[in-house]
Amino acid sequence: MAPAPADGGAESQRQADRLKQEGNALFRKERLSAAIDAYTGAITLCPNVAVYWTNRALCYKKRSEWAKVEEDCRRAIQLDSQSVKGHYMLGLALVNSQRLSEGIKALEKSLELGRGAHPASYMVEEIWQELSKAKYIEWEGLSRERASQLQKLKVACKEALRNYNSLSNSAADAPEEQINELEEVFKKAARTDTPAEVPDHLCCKITLDIFRDPVITPSGVTYERAVLLDHLQTVGKFDPLTREALEPHQLVPNLAIKEAVHAFLSEHGWAYKIR
Repeated sequence: MAPAPADGGAESQRQADRLKQEGNALFRKERLSAAIDAYTGAITLCPNVAVYWTNRALCYKKRSEWAKVEEDCRRAIQLDSQSVKGHYMLGLALVNSQRLSEGIKALEKSLELGRGAHPASYMVEEIWQELSKAKYIEWEGLSRERASQLQKLKVACKEALRNYNSLSNSAADAPEEQINELEEVFKKAARTDTPAEVPDHLCCKITLDIFRDPVITPSGVTYERAVLLDHLQTVGKFDPLTREALEPHQLVPNLAIKEAVHAFLSEHGWAYKIR
């Protein structure tokens, strides 16, 4: 019999890492069942490594097995509360399980963590896209409910107006002027749920989309962080509009615009719709 390793823990970790690499290769080949087996082997050897759980969750996500995605991601988050992928895939699992509010919270957490770690990464954009879809679905449901309530209230108000006028006037219908005023009141009440143009000052001058993570340059121009960082890396280290020299460390979060965007989206959820 071969002698036992001097450090059984280290050997288990090495074996687990090999299984993880094998799982990664299988995943790239779309051999999901085999990849799941490899990641499960790694988890069996070293159950306290969060990435093994998120890698297996990614396989389950590909197969839309949302209950298993949720289970693995919750375990990963227990092991690493800063796991961007853990919170992200948990959010997706909850949204796809019709638990919208919980899912949105998890997606918001993953976006916060992703921006802190890698603000220009593709994953931050992917998380924002999924969060926007979820927020738009949430708004649609609330908007339908508000529209239904407003319609019922409008009908009741019109009926009350007609009854009031019939008591003091032989005419059965309320005067047209009063009806028009009532219509205008309810039209204004529904305005926040009516899609319109997003104000220019809330949109990036490069993408023309509503800000997600606005930063301001020394020259006073506000841009979307990820887009500006990409410009500085691929085009040149200068402000796209003023052409002044610009380094990444000079970017400062524009908290006023960020708060204004948050307030606008809170009132106009239609603006979350991905164009």
